Amino acid sequence: MTTTLQVSKEKLKKPPLQIQTLGNRVLRQPSKNVSSINEEIRLLAQQMLQTMYSADGIGLAAPQVGVNKRLIVVDLEPDKAEYPPLVLINPAVKKVSNEISLDQEGCLSVPNVYADVRRPTKITVTYRDLNGKPMSLEASGLLARCILHEIDHLDGVMFVDLVENQLDLTPKLVSKGFSMKDVQSRI
Repeated sequence: MTTTLQVSKEKLKKPPLQIQTLGNRVLRQPSKNVSSINEEIRLLAQQMLQTMYSADGIGLAAPQVGVNKRLIVVDLEPDKAEYPPLVLINPAVKKVSNEISLDQEGCLSVPNVYADVRRPTKITVTYRDLNGKPMSLEASGLLARCILHEIDHLDGVMFVDLVENQLDLTPKLVSKGFSMKDVQSRI
């Protein structure tokens, strides 16, 4: 059995799952560990990838599609079929660098809103693969940022909660129909 999913990276007119947006309570609930990696979990990962590709994303967490499980998918090369996506089950950050970078983030659950967020530039994360095998990954740059962003979703945290410049964020959210009352500032 392979540890990667064979998923077409094409955009579907009707993706299998619906992405929940800022304001939906499901995005604020801490996710539960996946206790058994079975066909149901593999199908969820496949459907999450199909949904992510259809929405032009590079990462998606299960809570974003209304599923309260610790599962994330990441693909920094959504236009290149030869690069398989990452599926991380029960991911946990074990180490972060002292070096921090400030960079712009967006989120499929807060469409068309982008703002600067500070994150460590390098991380080590442990997780289970699609066969349940324990894995460890060292990531840096955009991959580290994306994994941290998605793991935050598993803990009910959204990137807008980490934005330091609230004066910049407020008009961006309001112009897209979102409310600052749904932001839970962590700064």
